[in-house]
Formats: sequence, C-alpha cells, structure tokens
Amino acid sequence: MKVIALEGPSYAGKSTVIGHLRMRGIEERAFVSDCYVQHIDRRADIPPARTASAAEQLAAFETFMGIEGARVRKALVSAKPVVLLDRSVDTLLAHAHALDALFDYDIHHRLRDRLQELPFLRPHHTLYLDVPAEALALRRKAAGHTAAESEYFLHEPAFLTHARNYFVSAAQPPVSREVTVIPADTNPDAVAHAVEALVTYWTA
Repeated sequence: MKVIALEGPSYAGKSTVIGHLRMRGIEERAFVSDCYVQHIDRRADIPPARTASAAEQLAAFETFMGIEGARVRKALVSAKPVVLLDRSVDTLLAHAHALDALFDYDIHHRLRDRLQELPFLRPHHTLYLDVPAEALALRRKAAGHTAAESEYFLHEPAFLTHARNYFVSAAQPPVSREVTVIPADTNPDAVAHAVEALVTYWTA
C-alpha cells in the first residue's frame, strides 16, 4: 500500500484537487480520506487552531490522532493499493513546530515521540502546495471572507512561515518519505494531474 498526502496552508487548494480527482473516478483505484476536521461532526468539537497552552495542544493532537487511527483501519479494510490523504500526520507536526517557534511550547518532540506509539499512515510521497500569504489572502477574499476572518490564526504570516518551513527546510524532516513542493502558480487541475500520475504509477 502506497500513501500519498496533499499538504499546504488553508486555501492552498487541497480539497479542490481531491474534488477534481473524484470526478475522474480516482476512488476506483485509491482510498481517499478528507481533511481531519471533516471527520468531526460538530464544529464546536474541533480543537482551536490557536491553543492556549502546551497541554491544550497535546490534547488537540490526541483528538486528531483518534481520527488518524480510524483512517488507518479504513485504509486497511479498503485493500486498495493507494491511499490519498487531504493532510497527514505531518500537518499536526507542522502545527506544533509553528507553535513552538511562536510561543515556546516545546511540544514538537513530545508529539513526535507519542506518534510512534499510535497507528498512523506514513506518506510515501507528499505534494506540498506552496502558496504565498498574499495569494491566500486573495483566495479568502474571493471566497467572501471578511477582514476579521482573514486575521484567523492559521492565516497569520508568522504561522504560515513556520508551518511552511517544516515542509521545505531540512531542520526538522517531515514524517513523509519524500516531499515535492508544487509552486503557487500551478492551478488545481495541474496538481490533480500530478497526483493522478503518482496513483497511476503505483497501480500500474
């Protein structure tokens, strides 16, 4: 079983790409799993992006790892040769990496150690959708978001910078075995083709 993950900031186009692939029948060849938050029934139960303490961030990690465990079970039951993920455990580690840099939580290494005790899907290949903060702001505006919403923590430039560094710098290697950075000027259809090529390669 080969695992492909799509990563990138909010509004990078991950869900759009997966939507394109579903329209092309990707689920006939691959098990597809949506972003973590799509697996939580009540919005009020989604852990906050900006946690107030290291303990709160550890609790959020455990919540999302419960979803990850369910992903593992469903992927194994599907018996399909390829798994396609909208975000992976590297999302959780990148988030912790950014919080450590911003607030000195010192939790990234603790989450990495904890990860080894839990079932999770380690991507063989991650496609990181690299979109500048300015472009993300334009996409949020096009989606009808207000100025207040654009200040949401996951959209703050400092957070975006640190989360991106997790994937593109060598300082803290991601869990994924390989990461390919796809530049911002690549449209969703082109990204869908890139993912589809990987799926085809691993199912041929």
